[in-house]
Amino acid sequence: MSTMIRPALTLLALMTLITGVAYPLAVTGIAQVAFPAQANGSLIHDADGKVRGSALIAQDFSGDNWFHPRPSAGAYATVASGASNLAPSNPALATRVIEDAQKQQVAGQGPVPLALLTTSASGLDPHLPPAAIAYQLARVAAARNLPVSTLQQLLDKHIEQPLVGPPVVNVLELNLALQNL
Repeated sequence: MSTMIRPALTLLALMTLITGVAYPLAVTGIAQVAFPAQANGSLIHDADGKVRGSALIAQDFSGDNWFHPRPSAGAYATVASGASNLAPSNPALATRVIEDAQKQQVAGQGPVPLALLTTSASGLDPHLPPAAIAYQLARVAAARNLPVSTLQQLLDKHIEQPLVGPPVVNVLELNLALQNL
């Protein structure tokens, strides 16, 4: 029996060291050298160097003087990230969408873009299509007493073209730039 247990325990210890210690340390070291910003959370700093968030996680902005992100099923908490799993036939989903549409409605702008009413799969997507940001320009301009053209220029500077997919705007980065106007 000991001829079977000793090799099994040795193999278990060896594999634990390789897969539980050596491999994670190697991957972490390579990531820190090759992609330090991403390996440390893609953090966004303000002009004073204070961390304001991550470029990968949405934050809630309320009030007419900020651009609003898409809604989050998990209240923008990373621990509870995920979709609400409400079916299209669920009355709770319809009620939430109607309430959000009423909150987001901007007079004279037409219907609220779908991106401002639907959650992402993770509930933490920090990006919106440029059209969803453009929909909010008049509201933010009125609240900040700025010309819409100034905000349009700010929006144009923050449009990103990912490798795959349509153009997007990171709402946190846009709001930080808005704060510095």
